[in-house]
Amino acid sequence: MDTVKEIYLIRHGETEYNRKGIVQGSGIDAPLNDRGKRQAAAFFRKYGDLEFDKIYVSTLQRSYQTIIPFEKKGIKVEKFEGLNEICWGNYEKKQMNSFEKSYYYGLLDSWTSGDVSRPIEGGESPIDVAARQKPVMDLIFSRTEEKRVLICTHGRAMRVLLCTLLNKPLKEMEIFKHHNVGLYHLSVNANQEIKVTKENSIEHLNS
Repeated sequence: MDTVKEIYLIRHGETEYNRKGIVQGSGIDAPLNDRGKRQAAAFFRKYGDLEFDKIYVSTLQRSYQTIIPFEKKGIKVEKFEGLNEICWGNYEKKQMNSFEKSYYYGLLDSWTSGDVSRPIEGGESPIDVAARQKPVMDLIFSRTEEKRVLICTHGRAMRVLLCTLLNKPLKEMEIFKHHNVGLYHLSVNANQEIKVTKENSIEHLNS
């Protein structure tokens, strides 16, 4: 496959909400914790020599803070709300106790059964997330001069995005695992066909 664009797609580094198992979503703008900063630094040590033409991040600080070392190299960064995490609505800021887990797993069962238009109470559905991601990705693909880009987003948002990019139904999004600063490397050809060459790679965190 003749590659015309490379996409390095990562999840943000760890926050205290992640560590404590508290739901974040797009309504919680939490910073990276110390471990998250170390994860971001480890990713930069591994991939900092790559010449990215552009970096795309969400408008949430945990996404932006993850790629700051690259920006300091002089790589331009653009922020888009379309890359924000799914809005978990009434469940943001809540600890995943037994009640929340019951609702959460029931919601996941609905999504994996195909009801991806079902929104979280007070929040978004996977269909909503895919719809706001589309214009951002259309823009990225239209910029043919950008041969290698880095995208930093969020766990659920990443699952939705990978389904869209790889032409998989949203009900299959659980197949895409994600770790803080886990990397998906995607090679795109002239027909916008995409090959995944790395899946949730965390080799940079283990070195």
